[in-house]
Amino acid sequence: MIRNFARYFALVLAVAVVFGILFRGRITTWLQGDQAMASGTVKSAGTSSERKVLYWYDAMSPEHHYDKPGKAPDGMDLVPKYEDESNPSPGGGSQNQGTAKSTSQGERKVLYYYDAMNPSHTSDKPGLAPDGMQLVPKYADEDAGMENVPAGTVRIAEGKQQLIGVQTATVQRERLFRTIRAVGQITADETKLAHIHLKVNGWIDQVYVDFVGQLVKKGQPLFTLYSPDLVATEQEYLIARRGKQYLGSSSFPEASQGADSLLRSARERLRLWDISDDQIKKLDETGEVTRTLTFYSPIDGFVTDRKAFPQTNVTPDMELYTVADLSTIWTTAEIYEYEVPYVRLGQQAQMELSYFPGKTYSGKVTYIYPTVDPQTRTVKVRLDFPNPKFELKPGMFSEVMLKIDLGNQIAVPADAILDSGEKQTIFVALPDGYFEPREVTIGAKLENKVVVLSGLKAGESIVTSGNFLIDSESRLKSAMGGMKH
Repeated sequence: MIRNFARYFALVLAVAVVFGILFRGRITTWLQGDQAMASGTVKSAGTSSERKVLYWYDAMSPEHHYDKPGKAPDGMDLVPKYEDESNPSPGGGSQNQGTAKSTSQGERKVLYYYDAMNPSHTSDKPGLAPDGMQLVPKYADEDAGMENVPAGTVRIAEGKQQLIGVQTATVQRERLFRTIRAVGQITADETKLAHIHLKVNGWIDQVYVDFVGQLVKKGQPLFTLYSPDLVATEQEYLIARRGKQYLGSSSFPEASQGADSLLRSARERLRLWDISDDQIKKLDETGEVTRTLTFYSPIDGFVTDRKAFPQTNVTPDMELYTVADLSTIWTTAEIYEYEVPYVRLGQQAQMELSYFPGKTYSGKVTYIYPTVDPQTRTVKVRLDFPNPKFELKPGMFSEVMLKIDLGNQIAVPADAILDSGEKQTIFVALPDGYFEPREVTIGAKLENKVVVLSGLKAGESIVTSGNFLIDSESRLKSAMGGMKH
């Protein structure tokens, strides 16, 4: 038992000796590295010299410095900052006791430190601002080459441009169109309505058009009327006509002229009561009084209202029929007040209805109402549309489209404009990573573009994305430029 144990112990000891001989160099290097880390020095690979570690920092937040290796708050390993490295990490934590003075050769000169949220707060040492944020260093070489550029111009490195998503586009002059869309309501053409009244009292005898919606033609009979006044006038007309025949050849001029005047007066009275020339001619031919007279439709159209019924007593103030000619219709659309300057009389328009998908009707603007609705802030615009098949019916709702030709103008994407309310700014991309803020005057706003009236030229490059961050840089630079140190 003891002999076997001694054999095993001897075998393990022999393996340990062989392992120590083979990996002696690596074990020694590892032990020396730990000692260097603990003392703040690291031996460079391939040399006998050791690199001095100034501090450790978080690669995601370089302004956070630490005096020993470990883990950053975000979970990443701290990175050593060596003494022989150029360009120290920006900012300075509470562990860095550097001041605002020129550092060793090859490093950037720090003029002062400032609060990024409040640039007026400066310090000659790194540390924390009153709002709790780390102070940011201001380097002497940041303004190099910026002497002759416009105010507010900033320079952003290409890598940072990619980081904040800067995108640019070339300004072009193009033919622009704007489409105004509005909801319209179809109504009858008021200039083609006929309201049928009588000019005498009487009783309706027979009705030929007896329901609302009936299509009638011009000259089609509507109803017959018995009127004692009409009968009496017919009798007077026949008497005057016979008197004209008897006295027309009289040797007394006064008698002949009186008979002729009486006949003209009776005929004119019949005409004023809407008795047609054909009816008067028939009265001349027959020489007999007609008990009832027929009244006819004055236009082609649809009956939209009816109050004529058989055996009804009627008076001149009663509207017996309303007939509407719907061969053309009106559409009243409500246009927002800021769109009214783009609408003009005679302008062509298109109209679509949900009842007829894919079908478009063409018309034109015929009237622009002179007042603004105080509730909706809209102006009514009237448009005429032909309606030969009577598909468009009063009361229907539609979508009206007015296409406005704005001509050849400079337009930019809407996202490229920073609108503060008082002014509109666009950032112009210059060579070598410079961005100049340019105040512009804007015009019409299209669906995704805005017309620029002044401030830009065709061919210039502008920022279309990331301009908010560039604007922040520009405002920060302008604010710092106005400070005195």
